[in-house]
Amino acid sequence: MRLIEIVAEEGHTDTLRGIADQHEITDYWWGAPADDGRRSFRMLVNDEVRQPVMDALQNILGTAEDTRIVVLPVDTVLPREPQDAAKVSAATREELYTQIEKGARIDSNYLLLTFLSTVVAAIGLIEDNVAVVVGAMVIAPLLGPIIALAFGSSLGDGKLVWTALKASLSGLVLAFGLSVGIGLLWPVDIGQGRMLVASGEILARTDVGLDGAALALASGAAAVLSLTTGLSSTLVGVMVAVALLPPTATMGMLIGAGHPQLAGGALLLLAVNVVCVIVSAKIVFLAKGVHPRTWHARNKARQSTLLHGVTWGVLLLVLLMIVYARQRVFV
Repeated sequence: MRLIEIVAEEGHTDTLRGIADQHEITDYWWGAPADDGRRSFRMLVNDEVRQPVMDALQNILGTAEDTRIVVLPVDTVLPREPQDAAKVSAATREELYTQIEKGARIDSNYLLLTFLSTVVAAIGLIEDNVAVVVGAMVIAPLLGPIIALAFGSSLGDGKLVWTALKASLSGLVLAFGLSVGIGLLWPVDIGQGRMLVASGEILARTDVGLDGAALALASGAAAVLSLTTGLSSTLVGVMVAVALLPPTATMGMLIGAGHPQLAGGALLLLAVNVVCVIVSAKIVFLAKGVHPRTWHARNKARQSTLLHGVTWGVLLLVLLMIVYARQRVFV
């Protein structure tokens, strides 16, 4: 349940009342007109009709520059209304956009978190400390842009796709460059020259099997489900399950330490994780009916979904063939 507040010209009062009645919303009220001629109209909206109400409001009021539509969370409503156990709370397209778009921004926090998580991951990998590596997975912000890339293509939003692509590449390049430097500068005496070869955490990320691809597909689907159902706390588990930073750091450190063949395995793991997350995320967005509001935008999004779907599907197929071939060679 959400509280939707509309601040609009007083002349829209009857229209807003009609929208509320059309969707059988009984709890709505409005405030007194302000000096600028606008007034506040509030309605308490159940989850199952929240998206249709938002669509109706935007169709009628979306072009008015002096209109504001604000969606507010509701913690508790008394007396409590009976809940249908079969219905699952779902976020609206607008709520998803606001939440996902934040994760695709390149700002100082994003770059600093990527820098710090790379350092933490490198220490954990070198010291063969799984707890430290898991900590780096949790604080790494690289999963957000990947999901935003799938979401933007589902909506046919080229601006969001481009923003997410830039954020993904900048984060991966920063993590890779920093880890190469760490691989060049951090000496570790393990009896085999300089660094890394005997670390179990590193060796675990130089190989990927079909089970790893299945894990990445399931984790990507779980990430989108956690967002669309409002259970974003489960994203922490997803970040650990389908980590993007450790294979990136492993690849960079191995290259810096002079082990390009092992680095190739880490690159393959990273590519499989990224592609699998995007493919599974797009499938879940499609299954959840996430699409643009207008007819014209839906046609554009349909073309974008087809193009991106074929592209990522082919990439996934190629990667799975490479994974299978590697397994056959090393068996």
